[in-house]
Amino acid sequence: MRIAAFDLGSNSFHLLVVDAHADGTFVPLIREKDMLRLGDAVGREGRIPDALADRAVATVDRFRKLATGAGTEEIHARATAALREAENGGEVVDRMAFEAGVKVMVISGQEEARLIFEAVRAAVVIDPGPALCLDLGGGSLEIMVGDRKRLQFTASVRLGVARLAAELVTGDPLSADDVRRVEKRVTTVLAPLADDVAGLGPAMAVGSSGTFCDLAQMVAARRTGSVPRSINQFTFTRDELLPLHEELLQLRASERAGLPGLEAKRADIIPVGSTLLLTAMELFGFDRMTVSEWALREGIILDVIPRHEEADWSGDPGAIRATSVLQLARRCNWDESHGRQTARLALDLFDQTVSLHGLGPSDRELLEHASLLHDIGEHVSTESHHKHSAYLIQNGRLRGFTPEEVDLVAALARAHRGGGPKPSHEPFASLDREGRDRVTRLAAVLRVADGLDRGRAGNVDGMEVMIDDGRVRLVVKAQGDIAIELWGARRKRELFERTFRRRLDVVPG
Repeated sequence: MRIAAFDLGSNSFHLLVVDAHADGTFVPLIREKDMLRLGDAVGREGRIPDALADRAVATVDRFRKLATGAGTEEIHARATAALREAENGGEVVDRMAFEAGVKVMVISGQEEARLIFEAVRAAVVIDPGPALCLDLGGGSLEIMVGDRKRLQFTASVRLGVARLAAELVTGDPLSADDVRRVEKRVTTVLAPLADDVAGLGPAMAVGSSGTFCDLAQMVAARRTGSVPRSINQFTFTRDELLPLHEELLQLRASERAGLPGLEAKRADIIPVGSTLLLTAMELFGFDRMTVSEWALREGIILDVIPRHEEADWSGDPGAIRATSVLQLARRCNWDESHGRQTARLALDLFDQTVSLHGLGPSDRELLEHASLLHDIGEHVSTESHHKHSAYLIQNGRLRGFTPEEVDLVAALARAHRGGGPKPSHEPFASLDREGRDRVTRLAAVLRVADGLDRGRAGNVDGMEVMIDDGRVRLVVKAQGDIAIELWGARRKRELFERTFRRRLDVVPG
């Protein structure tokens, strides 16, 4: 299944398109980024200016076209701090839906932290655990503690690198007062959290986000003389970060832009990022950090994959129908054992009476679905439950079925009891002549199968059917006493006999 994640962050918008697999893995196909710096504007003005809003909507539209052009089946868009806090954030999100055709979910800081941690623990070996994870975005800093089994602690604080730069930095390069203001803000916010985190005993620190990844790349370049292709799982120390930090503080943004490993568009905020990281490492008591290249966008993908039913990954085009039927049945507090037993017996009887009914594989499939759903009306009331079953099926939003097929299944479920299908019954009345004939033949089979589980004990193991010119002999195979099942089948054989013009004898094997 091809899935796209839109990570609409305060610094950058990211697109990730993947081929996802049922085992939870995925293969990245397309990665795209646009650094919009929404957080800067929200930090200064409290809102997203019109021109920047236009650009944000255009970027989402471009991402959508890239994703759909690659054959994406699903798009999942999540927005974070800037769109969450901007006074006109809701208007911009609405524009993304109406103008770009993408429904965006604005998530809380806690949800953002949860999704990021899903990605981090899938990308980095947490050993020893638990790990303290820090994700530095443009508008917020997410703090997590957990191991491979569970997430123990989350917090989201307003310490985004773009926010701090916009609110506290006045010079280029940063002045000593600029640095002190950033350090003071970070310390004030993080010191109380550091006490909470210490009680959980984290044994390692992991950092994610573009700012931390750039700092790691610059450390790696200074260490080896070249920028590595990947810095996932790369570990650097506070002692390695300190001289880089001092250099960043002494250079202008235009000079920092040429440093190996730094994305030029991040040159103005990178010293704020290094100041925050060094302060956080001191507060949390760590002298080394491991980097995760995976963050929110990968977390979105990892969160979405398990939500799909098994049928969604199947190459069988009918699998989505079967899954949809089971979902409806379960929503109606279905008697699963009776539904499955009735379906099994109905298909057995269908297969052994093909010479009588003359129906094909598509009819067999509809019979199975109707057999599974025939009693879901008991969820509403046992009285006239066949009518309730028909209504629930017609209004159950069954996926993969045409409207006519939904009516056929509903009519068949209604016809499983009572006097049989009649032209005055809906939805039987709305079917054409061929559809009515199919329902009548299938109902004849379903009614007998339902009778064979009259006691709802699953006592019948199987059957053997013998057909001659005037009679059908149904030999019921079972281990124990099936008197009530034999009575149930005999009681419901009238439609079978009338439809196929043969007497039906139901006898024990």
